[in-house]
Amino acid sequence: MALIFSLILFVSSAAAAAADGGYGFSVELVHRDFPKFPLFNASETHYQRIADALRRSISRGTVSLTDTGRAPIYNSGGAYVVKVSLGTPPFSIVAVADTGSDIIWTQCKPCPNCYQQIDPMFDPSKSSTYKTVPCSSPTCSFAGPRSSCSSDSVCEYSISYGDGSHSNGDIAVDTLTMDSTSGRPVAFPRTAIGCGHDNAGSFDSKVSGIVGLGHGSASLIQQMGPATDGKFSYCLAPVGNSHDSSYLNFGSNAIVSGSGVVSTPIYTSEGDYETFYVLNIEAISVGSNKFDFSSSSPFGTNGNIIIDSGTTLTFLPPDTYTSFSKAISEAMDLKPTTSPIQGVEYCYTTTTDDYKVPPVTVHFEGADVSLKRENLFIRVDNNVVCLAFMDSNGVGLQIYGNIAQTNFLIGYDIKKLTVSFKPQNCAAS
Repeated sequence: MALIFSLILFVSSAAAAAADGGYGFSVELVHRDFPKFPLFNASETHYQRIADALRRSISRGTVSLTDTGRAPIYNSGGAYVVKVSLGTPPFSIVAVADTGSDIIWTQCKPCPNCYQQIDPMFDPSKSSTYKTVPCSSPTCSFAGPRSSCSSDSVCEYSISYGDGSHSNGDIAVDTLTMDSTSGRPVAFPRTAIGCGHDNAGSFDSKVSGIVGLGHGSASLIQQMGPATDGKFSYCLAPVGNSHDSSYLNFGSNAIVSGSGVVSTPIYTSEGDYETFYVLNIEAISVGSNKFDFSSSSPFGTNGNIIIDSGTTLTFLPPDTYTSFSKAISEAMDLKPTTSPIQGVEYCYTTTTDDYKVPPVTVHFEGADVSLKRENLFIRVDNNVVCLAFMDSNGVGLQIYGNIAQTNFLIGYDIKKLTVSFKPQNCAAS
């Protein structure tokens, strides 16, 4: 969602193997701006990448997420990127993996109206397991109101995103294959995908589509079924010059347990917000000052904030943000400075990462999560750090972004409808 730092999921293409239930597996998770990322741009400086991502986040703040009536995908350069394979024989694709959306789609030949992509395009005629979905099939309903029927009775989808981007094409089924760090490849036959023949907008040329990881029935997590037992987890290494990677875990490998674990309910929604993982924040504390969260929610549930590993900043209700940011600024010993990035507020001059911050606690329903320095600030220049929180006014939704999630093992249990947090050094995980 919103403005994003991209992380990459390395999942090597491999020979298909049957996906059975009852086991767990993991795939490597690497920040897109690490040199380990195969499409890493060495000509850009670290702070150029930071600035680009923050600008995308702020520009997203001017978009009303309800304008399109659909769950938005934030798909420019800062998203999770997954390398998986489609078809038989397996054809490798690199796609944005988005926890804020559900449909899996890729650009497909023939593509009369496609954005330019660097890698070869998927050709469904070369896959022996590719089959378009007839309108009469229950699979056609995966796209919900975004589906329609072609003149030859093939199920089609049409998706519009908050920034004006779109993807239109056929709904099909094919085998999706990924490799795990255990070395055991897993294949998911008859995975519902979108074969996009008309795609345009702000999509990055380094990616060929979207892999949805959200709560909707068309998402990869839901379609994996028994292989995940409704569980996945991730651990995000801090943004910086580190070359360390972490892992996206599925199934039994995704269980978050042990000392320090706290859990909060996931609230499900319907219609426009079905794909989101909605949580409830009751308040946020800075030292002894506790600021209540707004009780209003667009979700029609008891939850009031989306947890999104693809969004960089955290967007708070306006009143809460005003009180929270003021309390932070009053507690900082650093010299205030002007932000080098328009729209980002509460910036300070420091060349060291050993500066002090006040104790901050996010009071989720049933779970108090204590934030550290790397969860509160982001370095945007050699001598400037800025608060990684913003007012949600422009966005229209509260979003718990990935900087706030740094150095936590975060586990989703879709069956129990909980999200769990465990403090952890993710760079060492």
